[in-house]
Amino acid sequence: MSSSVPRHTALDALHRSLGATMTDFAGWDMPLRYGSERDEHNAVRTKAGLFDLSHMGEITVTGPEAAALLNHALVGNIATVGVGRARYTMICQEDGGILDDLIVYRLAEHEAGSSHYMVVANASNAQVVLDALTERAAGFDAVVRDDRDAYALIAVQGPESPGILKAVTDADLDGLKYYAGLPGTVAGVPALIARTGYTGEDGFELFVAPADAEKVWQALTDAGTPAGLVPCGLSCRDTLRLEAGMPLYGHELSTSRTPFDAGLGRVVKFEKEGDFVGRAALEEAASRAEQNPPRVLVGLIAEGRRVPRAGYAVVVGGEPVGEVTSGAPSPTLGKPIAMAYVDAAHATPGTPGVGVDIRGAHEPYEVVALPFYKRQK
Repeated sequence: MSSSVPRHTALDALHRSLGATMTDFAGWDMPLRYGSERDEHNAVRTKAGLFDLSHMGEITVTGPEAAALLNHALVGNIATVGVGRARYTMICQEDGGILDDLIVYRLAEHEAGSSHYMVVANASNAQVVLDALTERAAGFDAVVRDDRDAYALIAVQGPESPGILKAVTDADLDGLKYYAGLPGTVAGVPALIARTGYTGEDGFELFVAPADAEKVWQALTDAGTPAGLVPCGLSCRDTLRLEAGMPLYGHELSTSRTPFDAGLGRVVKFEKEGDFVGRAALEEAASRAEQNPPRVLVGLIAEGRRVPRAGYAVVVGGEPVGEVTSGAPSPTLGKPIAMAYVDAAHATPGTPGVGVDIRGAHEPYEVVALPFYKRQK
């Protein structure tokens, strides 16, 4: 039962002191923006941005059969994740519908024979994922623990982020690959330092104790301000991930789609040992997708100025051929963009005659391959 009183992160007072516009997000009071969304977005693309992501749901899975449990409960092959590495994966229903997309970190072993994983779920699905993992743990020598209150999560994202973080940590960031995580000290406090993010830029996500969050935020602010770092809210997080072609649960992903319907069948690992929840339904979905391609997730770039929103119909010759799942003005492209599921026949980049029905007017859009934006490595 969710109460109507929003939850506050450990950084709540700090956000308010910075003049943030707050908004309810999945039952949390979160900063939407501090000043201009466009300026915050552009700072992450060109310099660096600082985000409070403490609303994300951390679930710890430990024990001798932790890997076997996660292989059974999730669609990915978690048993092959090395210590210090992370993997993007999904948890599905028995019918193959997506319950959530997740990042799973494999942390160092504590005692002989016991593995240690941290599963990070979206805020809106954290309880659902926790309940599913707890239920699926039956019969496994493994423990599922709700660690949502044990962590605050701070992200520093953007091309300047490695230099900024180096100023406040003793960790070897140069040796830290993308989708890896290692324990270290940030601003004098213990942290799990992960090279992950949701912006399309290089960056880090720092899991720290809630009591240490303000100290870490302040140290990063002090180190980063000369390099152009600014605090960033959820609004620019959405435009950044949209430009980077990253799916958002509740928009591109839902229980009514399998990973194959979402064009993310690659995350499903049929070759792993043993059964996993949804395997039979997902095998069917995979063969269905081969014979009769489902709608394809594509990018749309507006020729005009009108912004498409989730739920708007994609049309060709007046007939609906798809649906917008996310849309926003793109600060980087300077035009409105959208992600949409479109019938395979109209999903090829450059397909002529594609429009979006915006309040009865069929606005012309160009179909492009995702992502809209890819950083120069």
